[in-house]
Amino acid sequence: MSVGLMPAAQPPVFDSLECASRSHEVQRLAWRIKACVDQADAVLATLRRAQLDHWLSPAGRAYRTTIAVHASALMSARESLDSAVALVLRHSQNVSVSGERGP
Repeated sequence: MSVGLMPAAQPPVFDSLECASRSHEVQRLAWRIKACVDQADAVLATLRRAQLDHWLSPAGRAYRTTIAVHASALMSARESLDSAVALVLRHSQNVSVSGERGP
């Protein structure tokens, strides 16, 4: 099987109004991700309250261990989402800048 050469792609021509709209849509995505970060914070707060520190039996310790494992995983996901917010906002700025450059 031979692989042919593909012609070079033409750079897109950016319409400034279309790019502003895209930038706005990307910013809206960032705010939706930020809402997920806020929800993760709320769940983490609930998990902290649900640890039942007064429950000293082996079952209580197992329960707290399980809660801690889940909280750790959620915290990791929350940090990833928080990083994603910054990246998506930066991308929204790049979208509008690329539209100002023209052809």
